[in-house]
Amino acid sequence: MSKFDVLTIGNAIVDIISRCEDRFLTENGIIKGAMNLIDAERAELLYSLMGPAHEASGGSAGNTAAGVASFGGRAAYFGKVAEDQLGEIFSHDIRALGVHYQTTPEGTFPPTARSMIFVTPDGERSMNTFLGACVDLGPEHVEEEVVAQAKVTYFEGYLWDPPRAKEAIRESARIAHANGREVSMTLSDPFCVGRYRDEFLDLMRSGTVDIVFANKQEALSLYETEDFELALKNIAADCKLACVTLSEEGAVMVRGSERVKVDAIPVETVLDTTGAGDLFAAGFLFGYTNGKDLKTCGDLGCLAAGIVIQQFGPRPMTSLKQAATERGLI
Repeated sequence: MSKFDVLTIGNAIVDIISRCEDRFLTENGIIKGAMNLIDAERAELLYSLMGPAHEASGGSAGNTAAGVASFGGRAAYFGKVAEDQLGEIFSHDIRALGVHYQTTPEGTFPPTARSMIFVTPDGERSMNTFLGACVDLGPEHVEEEVVAQAKVTYFEGYLWDPPRAKEAIRESARIAHANGREVSMTLSDPFCVGRYRDEFLDLMRSGTVDIVFANKQEALSLYETEDFELALKNIAADCKLACVTLSEEGAVMVRGSERVKVDAIPVETVLDTTGAGDLFAAGFLFGYTNGKDLKTCGDLGCLAAGIVIQQFGPRPMTSLKQAATERGLI
């Protein structure tokens, strides 16, 4: 019997979110819509330039774990924080959601990771991330029993930036497959794909990863093409199951020759797209690990993504379980 539906592994980050105009991004050399890795000095500078902001525990995989828990799923998380205030905030927040989180904080340097997120009027988010303690995540932080008891182990592509995290992921994948479980990843963003294209393709083609999440731009970047149909055919051939999100057009899932398209939910106002892909993965994986068909899994993903983009911050502020129940999805 499995103890967890989904184990997620990622960079444990506290998000510091503020609104800005597009001009601010240009003036400060920030790539719009991307995750920009920065050092401590740059982090301090951008923080000093931010307008009114609020802090929220984030990190891509952490957001996905929070989403699974909000659906009523059994979620666990691996991610490294320091023994500091932001580390305490992150640990409290994720545990308060009902997520199993036992990664031990160690020391105060490097400090807990933080991401300055600038949200422009169109709802697009531009992330500037100082990884801090995240870089210390390694294979010694893998809890073998948790991996063995999780139906799906999911990790973020951003983990390919800190080198020792790769070892942790490969060890987790080994344990998962040895116990008849599945492994999933998100490609994270097109720039991340550009940095690690060959390694990501190897993870898929070698069977290390069974399920892949991507948005349209990431899928196109992965295969270095502008032909989306070709990208879909290639990703279907390279992994067991792929889910590609299409923003307001919904999402498409491909599994071998099977293809399922789902629509996005109606959205009145997009406030902040932070966490949209993370929450799609949460909804999909909650459905998948609870025996739902691909269309229902996709609908759950679109529901979660549609809800989170209508709020400020990357984690659902209302019960996804209640929203899904009202729509007859669970």
